[in-house]
Amino acid sequence: QVRLVESGGGLVQAGGSLRLSCAASGRPFSSFRMGWFRQAPGKEREFVIAENWSGGSTVYLESVKGRLTISRDNAQSTVFLQMNSLKPEDTAVYYCAARTPHRGPIYDYWGQGTQVTVSS
Repeated sequence: QVRLVESGGGLVQAGGSLRLSCAASGRPFSSFRMGWFRQAPGKEREFVIAENWSGGSTVYLESVKGRLTISRDNAQSTVFLQMNSLKPEDTAVYYCAARTPHRGPIYDYWGQGTQVTVSS
């Protein structure tokens, strides 16, 4: 059974940084490509950033370009979301998700989410 557990959320002042972690278990981490999504109160879920199968990553949210990056540690089976220069509009619940090769762009596995609150 695949399990994703996020951590690292919290309250930070505008301009600050946070690093979110997402620990995966249940199958080899190398078989996943990971993504991060977020959902603010009263808003739809947004696709933020994701790893590509060919290497590297793609930022899907224009407002976070240059500020948020994704990385992984295969030895720890963990993916990270480094968030710099945070803004109040980045306040949301952040979710990590995993997809596998035979499912194309579909993310089948989700974490429980971690709250990020950016104060002005």
